[in-house]
Amino acid sequence: MSVTVVAHCDWSIEAKKRWMCVAVRQGETWALSAPEPVGDTQNLTHRLRRRMGADAAVLLGFDFPIGLPAAYGRTLGTPDFPSFLRSFGDARFARWFDVAEHHSEIFIDRPLYPMRPGGTQRQHLFDALGLSGKDLLRRCERATPDRGDACMLFWTLGGNQVGKAALTGWREIILPNLEELSLWPFDGTLHDLMMPGATVVAETYPGEVYGQLGIPRRPVWSKRQQDGRRSVASDLMRWLKNRPHVDGSGLQSLISDGFGNGKDGEDRFDATVGLLGMIDVVDGRRGEGVPEADDVKHGKAGSSVSRLKSPTR
Repeated sequence: MSVTVVAHCDWSIEAKKRWMCVAVRQGETWALSAPEPVGDTQNLTHRLRRRMGADAAVLLGFDFPIGLPAAYGRTLGTPDFPSFLRSFGDARFARWFDVAEHHSEIFIDRPLYPMRPGGTQRQHLFDALGLSGKDLLRRCERATPDRGDACMLFWTLGGNQVGKAALTGWREIILPNLEELSLWPFDGTLHDLMMPGATVVAETYPGEVYGQLGIPRRPVWSKRQQDGRRSVASDLMRWLKNRPHVDGSGLQSLISDGFGNGKDGEDRFDATVGLLGMIDVVDGRRGEGVPEADDVKHGKAGSSVSRLKSPTR
């Protein structure tokens, strides 16, 4: 696998809350940079490539959903996720990104709902699309022994909603660069995709990486508080110590300080955590984690890299 640049972006619908952490391979060593604003998304992939030249193989992770629920894909009649993305020029999908304000506006070709609170409920989605709540969860979003179900892609209300992040991420990152990008796992394995000059985009889930890095769930801590982030600094430092080929010297003071006391502290924290998880996958310490299921292999169901994102999510 040829990977020379790995970047993890903590995404948000607000541009000012988008942060990324980048690692560049120099010989056998990964050199990590401090988290930085994502900046202009129109030239993001080109800016990353310039760090190592045109032949750099770039792996870019985002924590917004990449993929569709398999049952929805079957109802829609799309053969696979990449084909679905390529069909956005069709009149059929002209309003796919328009979040429905009223449940009467929900259709199979316009599934995002609701625009705002007030008289809204998930059952409106189930009824309009003819699918159950389980049907609308990608395999990687379903409950595991360690957590409950994640929020479904098409629900756009509440603190844990991911639909609006997917909307902006697909519009700003994936669709404008569709011909230049490869999408993991839909276009193949990392081993197959990461060739010189390639740019591969994968979904990640920093929340699942915490345990992989040795960060405990107990005692309870909050990534939203500097003290909480500082309380797990020793776990991140231990991860770095156990990987002498990863040069995190530019991050150590930031980690020890809990990523500062600003509102962007949790964004910079997750950008860093996601990157460390991705490095373990690239280095072969963890498998990619794609389920042995045809609907994932053929691009119909969501999955991700936090192993990249653990597909059991």
